[in-house]
Amino acid sequence: MSGHSKWATIKHKKGAADKARGKLFAKIARQLEVAAREGGGDPSTNASLRTVVQKAKAAQMTNDAIDRAIKRGSGVNDGGTYESIVYEGYAPGGVALMVETLTDNRNRTGGEIRNIFSKLGGSMAEPGAVGWQFSRRGVILLDGSAAEDDVMMAALDAGADDITRDGSSWRILTEPSVVYDVKAALESAGLSVQSADSTMVSSTQIEVTDAEAARKILKIMEALEDNDDVQDVFSNFDISDDMLESVG
Repeated sequence: MSGHSKWATIKHKKGAADKARGKLFAKIARQLEVAAREGGGDPSTNASLRTVVQKAKAAQMTNDAIDRAIKRGSGVNDGGTYESIVYEGYAPGGVALMVETLTDNRNRTGGEIRNIFSKLGGSMAEPGAVGWQFSRRGVILLDGSAAEDDVMMAALDAGADDITRDGSSWRILTEPSVVYDVKAALESAGLSVQSADSTMVSSTQIEVTDAEAARKILKIMEALEDNDDVQDVFSNFDISDDMLESVG
């Protein structure tokens, strides 16, 4: 299993998403504000906002909290002004990382991201150095115990593009704009969805076979995602389930 899919499964198994729900909601609220500010506060005419609203609802964010964030972004209520900045870098073993941020202070955020890379054995890269290999896709992970025929039928009928085995899960690729619609259809078909997101998928994978390198990669991922300005972290590492279990 690889990159963002692996990280989503790690968080699912550890319950990290539940423990950090308040932080997750704060990040989604910021995304709602920016989407509303850039394209208007009506999800029916703003595709970017509609996708973030679906993401918020999938994370069980309340309608009131969603509406407040949209109003802030639309100028109805006072809100901050955020700038979108993507940082690129490497973790141990040449693993590529893309870090999406929304910040009201680029100097603060840049310094914090650089410090995380430096302290945990990674390095920053020039813009475009790793970004060329990533493209945005919708990625859904399903419980791997589901029968292949059931997964294939439900996913393709719902509009999925591809279904593959990914470690102990099924990995489904979609167009990013329909990922939450496909997720809802899969759940209606009785399938257990582990995670769903519009994410960046790498065209190349780096297999990690060294336990110490795996620990360092996961520490960098966790530290980056714990930063308030970081919205998402994408990577191209490939760590086996056995290796993951051995490093805790």
